[in-house]
Amino acid sequence: MATLARWASDPARSRGRLHAEESGDRGPRDAFQRDRDRIIHSISFRRLRHKTQVFLAPDGDHFRVRLTHSLEVAQIGRAIARVLSLNEDLTEALCLAHDIGHPPFGHAGEEALRQAMGAVGGFDHNGHTLRTLMRIERPYPRWPGLNLTWETLEGLAKHNGPIAVPHWALAEADRDAGLELTSHASLEAQVAALADDIAYDNHDIDDGLRAGLLTLEQIEAVPMVADGWRRVLARFPDVPRERLAGELIRSQIGAMVNDLIAESRTRIAASGVESVEDVRGAGRVLIGFSPAMAAAERELKRFMYANLYHHPRQLAAAAAAHRVVAGLFAAYRDDPALLPEEWRLRLPRDEPDVSRHIADFIAGMTDRYAVSRYREVVGAIDLPDGF
Repeated sequence: MATLARWASDPARSRGRLHAEESGDRGPRDAFQRDRDRIIHSISFRRLRHKTQVFLAPDGDHFRVRLTHSLEVAQIGRAIARVLSLNEDLTEALCLAHDIGHPPFGHAGEEALRQAMGAVGGFDHNGHTLRTLMRIERPYPRWPGLNLTWETLEGLAKHNGPIAVPHWALAEADRDAGLELTSHASLEAQVAALADDIAYDNHDIDDGLRAGLLTLEQIEAVPMVADGWRRVLARFPDVPRERLAGELIRSQIGAMVNDLIAESRTRIAASGVESVEDVRGAGRVLIGFSPAMAAAERELKRFMYANLYHHPRQLAAAAAAHRVVAGLFAAYRDDPALLPEEWRLRLPRDEPDVSRHIADFIAGMTDRYAVSRYREVVGAIDLPDGF
């Protein structure tokens, strides 16, 4: 393994796990490698293959879902971590697990759960990621959760920055693990957050083009994309334009990754950090884009919201998804006997735990299972094309 930078997370110095584990012969893996493997082998990770990324319950085999998105984030994150001499395994674990808390139908499903649970604290997918990995997953006989290291839990909790007022699920995780929410996370967590942005900024363009909701002419309205497209056309003047979309996506990812690496090296050197604890106390993010790239990336996001995420076809699908999730919550809340036996037997007696238990069940559903359960416990529903 490559030599780690002084400010990288070192598995030999991990703050450990919530529950002491018996030593056993499980292969020559360090603590962060075990975390990554536990995430990969979890039920929640497997379910990501049938959860929405951009297109709800897509009827095409080539669109991304939460699982493939998470794998692409992990590839980008690991490549950046290697160049910066950070811990690749912790970075990969964080990238693979970052979307585990998403309910079915992506942001539409999350908004429906947030509204349904408004009286009991709402719903937040990041907090639910911690709740899933620390409480809901139960592969071990002596404790709940995957028993991940403190560093992995911390990175998942605050990879997007310090948290002054945590959502109830995140506050619950903090009470259990002492995640120091008001400080910055490790550089590995900061890399994971930007790898996520790089992946979905570019791969959502790819999926939008494939779905026919975007055109190359449209995205040329974004200066960063237009510049990249001109470079691609100059390199491949004799290749049909329709064959060059993939090259455009790859070149944009490369440009964003290279910019992030250069800017992050400058920030780390200027900060004077000497350890991972210095990183947490630095008072600012040390992994990031240059000002020019950050502005270009914000402009790309604005374009994607206006032309893809808020496309009329997408909004119609999101409205249908909202009805499914809201209808399921109302049905189970009105009659918990409709829950499957294993969930019904563990139903708490009082609020807010009853509603949170029901939300746990719904949030774990895949898109197709949610539609199936809706038709079973609520009734027929007309769904847009694509479901």
